[in-house]
Amino acid sequence: MVCSNGNQSEDRYDSQEQQKICLMRTLVESHDPSAKDLDDLTIRRFLRARELDIEKGSAMLLKYLKWRREFVPKGFISEAEIPNELEQNKVLMQGFDRKGCRIVVVLGRNHFQSKLPDGIDELKRLVVYSFDKVCSRLPVGEEKFVGIVDLEGWGYANSDIRGYLGALSILQDCYPERLRKIFIVHVPRIFMTVWKIIYPFIDNRTREKIVFVENKMLKATLLQEMEESQMPEIYGGKLPFQPIQQS
Repeated sequence: MVCSNGNQSEDRYDSQEQQKICLMRTLVESHDPSAKDLDDLTIRRFLRARELDIEKGSAMLLKYLKWRREFVPKGFISEAEIPNELEQNKVLMQGFDRKGCRIVVVLGRNHFQSKLPDGIDELKRLVVYSFDKVCSRLPVGEEKFVGIVDLEGWGYANSDIRGYLGALSILQDCYPERLRKIFIVHVPRIFMTVWKIIYPFIDNRTREKIVFVENKMLKATLLQEMEESQMPEIYGGKLPFQPIQQS
């Protein structure tokens, strides 16, 4: 069975999954004609995010398409829309891991909850800007990225539960199956109070990808995932930090 809209990955789908992709495409396009522009990889990510359940995957994808039109009406987030968030230099795009996935570093100490009326929406726009840029820089055939959340120097002044939950929702609902693994490093004890609030909102597929790393094991753990030449220098590698807007 052939049911494709270009940009096929080199890996082969099994026949059952390919058939479900075809059925899901037909269902989604019947409700939203703009879905015709989606490639099979996108449909597959939403399908897999719902355990190959066509109806649930379709509902998730349709919700995403509606959200994207409303929240990103121009099709992209410009840097002019997120000046305050970019100024904090909290998101960095680094090299690649051993599987070819992009590495993204988030510096928790550089985030401060905005007092502006549009603050939470600007943070969400930063999240979309960052995910879109990272995904656009992935090698052909690669769909995932690796995250490092660095909490060194993080304190209650950096705590922003509403912001964290907003970013989490965008990751899980709008960029499913994009995250390969996320390392949380330099974790202070006081962060665990916030973690207990956030954790119930993390879905099972995301929970499986979260790794807390002890300080003494940090370099060794990261070296299992990436070459030293691709590791941020602050963790013992060779790459200097580079804010995502400069990448």
